[in-house]
Amino acid sequence: MTSFRPFTSFDLLKYNLVNTDVLTETYGLSFYLSYLANWPEYFVCAETLNREISGYVMGKSEGKSNLFHGHVTAITVAPSYRRQKLANKLMETLEVVTETFHSEAYFIDLFVRESNENAIQMYRKMGYSAYRRVLGYYAGPSTSSNTDDINDETKNKGNKKGPIVGEDALDMRKSTKRDVQKVSVVPARRFEQHPWEIEWH
Repeated sequence: MTSFRPFTSFDLLKYNLVNTDVLTETYGLSFYLSYLANWPEYFVCAETLNREISGYVMGKSEGKSNLFHGHVTAITVAPSYRRQKLANKLMETLEVVTETFHSEAYFIDLFVRESNENAIQMYRKMGYSAYRRVLGYYAGPSTSSNTDDINDETKNKGNKKGPIVGEDALDMRKSTKRDVQKVSVVPARRFEQHPWEIEWH
């Protein structure tokens, strides 16, 4: 049985079980603590009966006016606890937080590795759609591509700040109740953008 509760600073001492696979981004302690200080409502963990952290989601609110939104910074589930819909439950929790505490938000967005097909499929089933592709957003080559790609000039054209070293991300969005016309999820006119061109990171 799994329960959901607010993530605390003490959980940073026992979350290693969750951050073990290559698709999970791991940050410095100060990064997590800044989220706990600024957006505690968005930091939720899944806990087993043995009090093991089986997954967590962290996010924040950002933007202004009709671009104000909730953002999923990280969501991950420990390998041994996958295929149990925990990620869906954590995402649903973040959506409820956005609608409840930040009702002026127009949408919820997230970035996902383009090679992470399982996650993309899950997000689509939950109502998220691709707003744009962010070129070379993630450090290092794709987990499913040839590492020689990063030296392939044909894959790095148009980059004025040097070769793209990294994997593309899909910026996926889901409109909230406030965006009745679902304007915020209409794909960007220029679908492919570089990291330094996007409004938020």
